[in-house]
This record gives sequence, structure tokens and C-alpha cells, in this order.
Amino acid sequence: MDWRERAECLRVDPDLFFPISNSGPTLRQIDEAKAVCRRCPVVERCLDWAVRTGQAEGIWGGTTDGERRAARGCRTLPTQS
Repeated sequence: MDWRERAECLRVDPDLFFPISNSGPTLRQIDEAKAVCRRCPVVERCLDWAVRTGQAEGIWGGTTDGERRAARGCRTLPTQS
């Protein structure tokens, strides 16, 4: 079984993970997406995949695109915020 088949996000609307901004009402959407990630059994694999494949949009592994950009160059990445 592929790790993606066990992802918690498969049970919710995919649009939740692709907010249109990083401010205002969208912050609630980001928090909701990250809450799904916190329950996910494969969150670390998701984050690893997102970093390795250069995902520039969306919430992956409990991180925003900005958090992943900021973490590049650091030895460890945030797993869940």
C-alpha cells in the first residue's frame, strides 16, 4: 500500500489544502488543514515528499509553502504546527 492511500486528507475536500492567501479569513482555513495533518498517520512522509518534489503550493505535511521555503537549508523541517 502506498503511503498516500493512508493519508487523512483523502477524507476531506482537497480545496482545504490550497488556501488562496496567508492572511485574514484564510488563516482559519490553514489552521483547519493543519489540524487534519496532525491526525494523519503519514504526515512525515507527506512532508518529506513535498520537500523532495518541490511542492510550492498548498499545505503538505502540516506545513505551508512559506514554512517549507523558510525551512530549506535547515537540517530539520517542522513536522506539524
